[in-house]
Amino acid sequence: MPSASPPPDWVLTRRRAVGERIRTARRHANLTQEALALRTGVDRPSVVRIEAGQQSPTLDTLIRLADAIGVPLRDLVG
Repeated sequence: MPSASPPPDWVLTRRRAVGERIRTARRHANLTQEALALRTGVDRPSVVRIEAGQQSPTLDTLIRLADAIGVPLRDLVG
């Protein structure tokens, strides 16, 4: 099976924007990356990569992040 090609630049740009919204919401909620990781069951390195736009979170992970931060999912994916 051939490997998937990398996403286009516009997808990477939007992924970084989602990561920044997650970071901003997390900070507004006064949560550390470690605290968010503990609340969601996502390891801290994954939280770091998601916030940096280096990793695409699954929908389930986005739902858990939104719930743990206390914001609607739409606020994170805008």
